[in-house]
Amino acid sequence: MSRRALLNWLVPAVILLSASPACAENRLALVIGQSAYKSVPALPNPANDAKAMTQLLSGSGFQVVSASDLTQNELRAKVGEFASEVAAKGADTVALVFYAGHGLQVDGENFLIPVDVDPKREADIAVQAVRLNDILNTLNSVPTRMRIVLLDACRNNPFPTLKTAGNGLAIVDAKTGVPGTFVSFSTSPGAEAEDGSGANSPYTTALLTAAKDPAPIEETFKRVRVAVNKVTDGRQTPWDSSSLTEDFRFAAPMTASGQGGPKLAATKRTVEEWARDLKGKPVEAANEIIVADGTDEAYEAFAALYASTPRGLQARDWLNRHRRMVAWNNAVLINTAASYRAFLAQYPDSDLTATARRLEERMRNKPVPVLALATPATNAALTCPCNNQPQPAPLKKADTPTKKPDTTKRAGSRPPAQVYTDDVVVVRRPPPVVYEPAGPPVVYERTPPVSIGIGVGVGGGYGPRDGYQGRRGY
Repeated sequence: MSRRALLNWLVPAVILLSASPACAENRLALVIGQSAYKSVPALPNPANDAKAMTQLLSGSGFQVVSASDLTQNELRAKVGEFASEVAAKGADTVALVFYAGHGLQVDGENFLIPVDVDPKREADIAVQAVRLNDILNTLNSVPTRMRIVLLDACRNNPFPTLKTAGNGLAIVDAKTGVPGTFVSFSTSPGAEAEDGSGANSPYTTALLTAAKDPAPIEETFKRVRVAVNKVTDGRQTPWDSSSLTEDFRFAAPMTASGQGGPKLAATKRTVEEWARDLKGKPVEAANEIIVADGTDEAYEAFAALYASTPRGLQARDWLNRHRRMVAWNNAVLINTAASYRAFLAQYPDSDLTATARRLEERMRNKPVPVLALATPATNAALTCPCNNQPQPAPLKKADTPTKKPDTTKRAGSRPPAQVYTDDVVVVRRPPPVVYEPAGPPVVYERTPPVSIGIGVGVGGGYGPRDGYQGRRGY
């Protein structure tokens, strides 16, 4: 082969390889579609959505694991298997989960609904469904470059017995979790998404189109928001939260390395700045701008400028609901009776009122933990109830027992054992008894005088007896 022919073959090959998203990183995806629910009417589109997303992600360099109509145990097992596959690929891996099906929020927590659930009350959801936080924590437990979770799960509540469950899903703030996470909902928090009248849901339809362009993921989902808002006539607006620190693109990356460099924080504009930018624009054009931006400041400026239009009323409704969901998220994170009372004071009449009252009552009746002692325990044995025996009071200096002298030592004998007691017995020696002569000496003169003087002096005393302990006081 000539050099020119070799170059003609190599150059296209290099370009093709450099354009492959999977060239510089591992990409794994888990795609789940839940349609065949057993206790509620089936959802027609999630199965179609899962098939379409499998094709899109496979063309974007992902190794895809797809599953459908999973029970609770199957859903948990599938997530665990996926996490193991991600761990085996290594830290340079993008892990993506797409879920289409029913989802609910109960007591401020989001749940993905398996096809075998049959709840009779809100408490059954926690037992029969799968917590979204459990899935996020499972993904966070393995080293990855980034984690992407796409939830087409905000459809209406299909269980009529769950009357106090909140609408839609609660906020998931990726910025408070592990960096490198992107979470997208098919509609804004607290709102419901439509299943759609076509082959796919509005959210999946918009994503299938937007993901084909080689744009950063944030730009991709701006386009998704605008498209869904337009096709549903403003009834549904997707929402996302990101803590990504580098670019990700579904289609061909901008550079051969597959990375677009570190991400720069976007400058946040004030309400006044948005009002100046939007003033004078046609309402539909201005609506697309603020939907793509998705910030409170943009919506507030638009709602004030176009207050008399249907789009202005929708913007005001979106803004009020979003602020209510942020307040609800804060109350749940604090999780005290006071936090729920504060939420009720601010939003006394909402779809979350009954839940907030129930949680406030639960927190108010929660047992108060016993305060620890002032002196921290330095040994685990100190906290054991079996070791909490009464300890004797420390001896005072005046009560300290002393060694008693031994006055009965004998040659070759061992000194008596020293005895210490709590009481000290003091034995006082009595004064000595002295016997004196009754009178002057008697003199006998019969024989040579002999003078006899008798004088006896006896001194007596009492020393301590061997082993004497005295009386013990109690």
